[in-house]
Amino acid sequence: MRPLKVTVMGGGSTYTPELIEGFIRHFDELPIAQIVLMDISNERLKIVGDLAERMLAGLPIDLIRTTNRVEAICDSDFVITQLRIGGLTARTLDEEIPMRHGVLGQETTGPGGFAKALRTVPVMLDIAHDMAVYAPHAWLINFTNPAGLITEAVLRHTDVRTIGLCNVPINMQMSIAQALNVPPSSVQLDYVGLNHLSWARVWVDGQDVTQEVLETHWGSSGGDVDSDFLRALGLIPNYYIRYFTHPDRVLAEQLRSEEVRGEYLQGVEAELLKLYADPNLKEKPALLEQRGGAYYSTAAVNLIRAIALDRHEVHIVNVRNGSALPDLPADAVVEVPSVINKTGAHPLVAGKLPPAIRGLTAAVKAYEELTIEAAVTGNEDTAKMALFSHPLVPSWDVALAIWADIKQAHHTYLPQFNGTPRPARTRG
Repeated sequence: MRPLKVTVMGGGSTYTPELIEGFIRHFDELPIAQIVLMDISNERLKIVGDLAERMLAGLPIDLIRTTNRVEAICDSDFVITQLRIGGLTARTLDEEIPMRHGVLGQETTGPGGFAKALRTVPVMLDIAHDMAVYAPHAWLINFTNPAGLITEAVLRHTDVRTIGLCNVPINMQMSIAQALNVPPSSVQLDYVGLNHLSWARVWVDGQDVTQEVLETHWGSSGGDVDSDFLRALGLIPNYYIRYFTHPDRVLAEQLRSEEVRGEYLQGVEAELLKLYADPNLKEKPALLEQRGGAYYSTAAVNLIRAIALDRHEVHIVNVRNGSALPDLPADAVVEVPSVINKTGAHPLVAGKLPPAIRGLTAAVKAYEELTIEAAVTGNEDTAKMALFSHPLVPSWDVALAIWADIKQAHHTYLPQFNGTPRPARTRG
């Protein structure tokens, strides 16, 4: 196959060495000629890019760093997005603001995820529109949270070939394999739901072991929800379900903590950048594991490889629903097993959702649809209704109070709501 150009939007992220490691690991079968790191920060491009250069030493891969989005995108085969609009300072606000109003603070779920989505959707659409002009055949691999919502926004408002990716499914697979002491390749997940709102039945070598996992492993080590809930549900939930099963408990934990996670991660990021700046460092440091994103490179590189090599593999991705989950709209994005080949992701039909999870899933999907509309139109009534529709927001009054704080705190990043026109899209 011909050599590939891969562009990483948000290339100055501390996650980037994880991704570079994955490309190095699979270079023999995935011939990448050029990796472009695009970021708005020259300082981060210098530090992270230098480490990437040292990691790539000896491989015939050109590493390019740029702050020019069009230059980065032009003629790319794959564009990976790992953005955080407003940085960790904005994330910290996303976590703190809901807590002021008696709602748990989390960066992808609830009001925190809502605020992040409003900041992110317009930027992602700008990237997608530039891809349509300068790299019309490229694939957009979106890792930016909230991943399902962002992917749906791009698919609804552009024709760019887009697949959303999250490391939660592969983390679940790896955790279960470790708990059962079996190879990860033997673990199959019948996985349904939305990004960060998903459930699975577990099969090992063709045998349903869901009950065994629930009874002997997940309740104490993986799910972080009460065992009686797991028993009643009969499915393996992902980690984020705890925010819906135990919101009062989570909020109490957060209020007792001396800092929100965004503040903690600012310290981790600062230390990581110091490590990256060491000219003797030639591999990702162990500290990166504390940043989150475990198995990020495995999921991302395997997905790109499956498309580029037309492998017809099954991956769990965020994809347009079609008929996979008939309880949800056909044009909604869902997180389900999909066959991946050179034409993209083709979701496998999972059938109707069990009643125990159907209502919550439908409610969160309605919230996502309203949030996308608000992010695109700048309509405040839609924004308020989106917040009110989220299951973690207890009342209209609370929704209005949170919205007022979000709008004030993120004023600079929400021009669609304050009458400030967005800058014209770059055309080179």
